[in-house]
Amino acid sequence: MKAYRFETKVSKNGEVNLPFIPDFHNMDVEVIILPKRESFEIKTSGKEFISKWAGFLENENREDSKYNYLIEKYK
Repeated sequence: MKAYRFETKVSKNGEVNLPFIPDFHNMDVEVIILPKRESFEIKTSGKEFISKWAGFLENENREDSKYNYLIEKYK
């Protein structure tokens, strides 16, 4: 089944204008409305991220954690 994606604006009285799509004439359709996301901006550099999160799990024995997880998962 074909799906169409387009951007439009909901008017003050709640109306939505759809583009002309003859494939859907006289058909029941499902309409999903999502608010438009604002553009994604990177606020930190890679070096800042690494310096903030480096060593986050440093004191924990990761190999033991992996082993215990797998033992519990495949009992």
